[in-house]
Amino acid sequence: MELTGCFLNKYNSYPNSLVRLPVQKKNLYLLKISAMENTILNKQQIEQKIVRIAHEIVENTFSHNRIFIAGISGNGMILAEKIATIVKTVADQQVELVTITLDKEAPLSHPVKLSCPSDDLTHSVVILVDDVINSGRTMQYALMKILETPVDFIKTVTLVDRTHRRYPIRADFVGITLTTTLKDRVEVTFENEARAYLV
Repeated sequence: MELTGCFLNKYNSYPNSLVRLPVQKKNLYLLKISAMENTILNKQQIEQKIVRIAHEIVENTFSHNRIFIAGISGNGMILAEKIATIVKTVADQQVELVTITLDKEAPLSHPVKLSCPSDDLTHSVVILVDDVINSGRTMQYALMKILETPVDFIKTVTLVDRTHRRYPIRADFVGITLTTTLKDRVEVTFENEARAYLV
């Protein structure tokens, strides 16, 4: 006996591929879940959210002639570059990209570094970017490094904002806010078919 089923993903409105489920005794089923089941954002949705975030940044910083978009090394920097590209096309602001390098697993084990002299940030507007905020620890240590210099103000950006804060970090510009369990992990890939997904 076989059962053909189609179900909706809780993160999107399109059904997964039809799969055949062999029905075992006592209503025990062997369920084959497609890779798309854990997708939070697909490529098109990611692009749309990046465009929206970039426009929100312009709306909130238009009175400043120069802004620094600082991405945390890795996906945070990739996201920062994508945002900066859009900002440059819709605003007359001078946009400076900065890479923040730190050990995400052990932030105190190595110095947090900026790709520009700290003095360049003096009295500037800084947009701090990372792809996912979980506990807020990585963003907190990056923020502490920036605050070694007297900047005018800082705004934070994330593509996926989870609600498991252990540090006093608030995301000002967010792609999607996601409530998950502590055991869930969110990954973002910008390579090939970009997507954000649960693992």
